[in-house]
Amino acid sequence: MKILSIVLPGAAVALALVAPVHADDAPSATVTGNAALTSDYMFRGLTQTWGQPAIQGGADLALANGLAAGIWASSISGNSYPGGSVELDLYASYGTALGHDWSWRAGLYSYVYPGANLDEAGLPSRSLNTGEANVALIWKQFTLKYNYALTDYFGADVEQGYRRDSKGTRYLQLDASFPLDDAWSLALHAGHTDYATVLVSPNGEGARNPDYADVGATLKYQFAGHWSASLGLTYANNERFYDHTVSFTNASDVRNVGGTRAFVMLQGAF
Repeated sequence: MKILSIVLPGAAVALALVAPVHADDAPSATVTGNAALTSDYMFRGLTQTWGQPAIQGGADLALANGLAAGIWASSISGNSYPGGSVELDLYASYGTALGHDWSWRAGLYSYVYPGANLDEAGLPSRSLNTGEANVALIWKQFTLKYNYALTDYFGADVEQGYRRDSKGTRYLQLDASFPLDDAWSLALHAGHTDYATVLVSPNGEGARNPDYADVGATLKYQFAGHWSASLGLTYANNERFYDHTVSFTNASDVRNVGGTRAFVMLQGAF
């Protein structure tokens, strides 16, 4: 039921967007797909694969009336998501232009982890599924986006030693992309995670507060039509909280899930 509570709302919105495409008066629509192999799946400055490679892919639908929906999946590590091996994302949004260079978009995003639960690590049962609402303001190649957790934030709750649930956790991000020439481009990112809770007792480094900032830069080379190769570098601070993260499945396996991390990616867009 935990999984259904996250999947069904996202799926219902996605179906509502897809349905008009088959009507006689259907607006023009664009369907795109993507697939990627990356040396490390980085999300908001933290590794989701315990520093290991991931395979990823998804599909997106965009309608001329401003509605959009999509699905995306990636392999993940059971060290961070006990019992899970796949992340499944469902999302839908709506946006319009605000003039020549400005536009806005608002939507819902669901992160679903089939089979993952804290009870797989011997803790009280708790799903790691997460739902967010978001709104973005776009100016030229710059995007400012605010994300708000409608559920516990990736399982952070009293079962993990937090003072209260993490519903209401916020993530603010600024992204920009700069074409360097016909083949090369540079993407820059900065974000900040503001948790709605803190640990009851400090971790081994004496830290209670999981809030952190992250930055990243990705250099992309487009080649062979639909294929590209990228080299990325990310950094997440609050080392006292994240640099000795203990695996849910093996207490002797400790990893710095943040800090400075690099990755390479091969991606195809269709």
